[in-house]
Amino acid sequence: MINTVFNKPSQPQHKTPSLILPDDFSYYGNSLQRPECVHCTSDGSVFTSNWQGGITHILPNGQQRHYLAKKSPITLRTNGFAITKRKTFLIANLGDDGGIWELTQQGQLTPFLTHLNNKPLPPCNYVTIDQQDRVWVSVSTRHNPREQAYKKEISDGFIVCTNGITTHKVADNLGYTNEIQLSPCQNYLYVNETFGRKLSRFAISNTGKLGQKEIVANFEKGVYPDGLSFDIENKIWVTSIISNRVIRVLGDGKQQVILQDYNPEHVLKAERAFNHNGLQRKHLDSTPNIKLKNVSSLAFGGKNRNIAYLGCLLDNKIARFTTTTCGIKPYHWNITL
Repeated sequence: MINTVFNKPSQPQHKTPSLILPDDFSYYGNSLQRPECVHCTSDGSVFTSNWQGGITHILPNGQQRHYLAKKSPITLRTNGFAITKRKTFLIANLGDDGGIWELTQQGQLTPFLTHLNNKPLPPCNYVTIDQQDRVWVSVSTRHNPREQAYKKEISDGFIVCTNGITTHKVADNLGYTNEIQLSPCQNYLYVNETFGRKLSRFAISNTGKLGQKEIVANFEKGVYPDGLSFDIENKIWVTSIISNRVIRVLGDGKQQVILQDYNPEHVLKAERAFNHNGLQRKHLDSTPNIKLKNVSSLAFGGKNRNIAYLGCLLDNKIARFTTTTCGIKPYHWNITL
């Protein structure tokens, strides 16, 4: 069942975005290290994950700063991250040590959330902050190595929430939990289940507990949902790894392809492997004969938040394009570093 309840837009409608072709986007940044996650702020800054152990900050003038952990007690592999009001970064560590770590601009790294019920948190996928300053964390799987969970019948991902005093597992049995985001009104938590091939959501109670899972959208063959962002019309932009698609999920359950750039043979091979429980890292770590290199996330930036920046797994730069629909203001929009 597809649940299609959305809040009414709080701002005027914009023209429906049209299909973006590979020639319609440009590249931004250089020598980036696995820029899987991307965030934008109001001053024109763009921030990306840095696989060397931190964050890269692309300033409005194009210069780059690298905030890397110094004397790190762990191997830090930045996947998703959040920018805090303290002007630090909460990092979802995809390295073997797992957990959520806080990084300062000066390179000081300290544990933020590394255990749950006295057990170490596995490698973490994403971290986000809501308007009440609660921190939400997604863990894709308990399997080690993680590629053992690249199967449709495995659902051992979960979500954790902490308010700084108490920490709870608030959702479990998810099909490879990936990016999570709060709805514009903060009354729902949305989550991409990558190998469950669905976008789901949970109602959030006043105490931070989650209701029953509702399926917002099921995705077709070749789509493996990873990142998600909201536009001001409360439509959801979902990125797909492997097939390099950006899909806009509409309020009536329909889906609009915004962008796609894929090698049909490569996607077919991955699909066959997935259907026979044989999908592996090698299917994610190559994108033959195409421009986009495994699109994993999307953030709206620019003065009017009408420029879409695409995080990716395999390139050393990020693609961007202009859209006729603007994104919402994220939690960190007015934080400047």
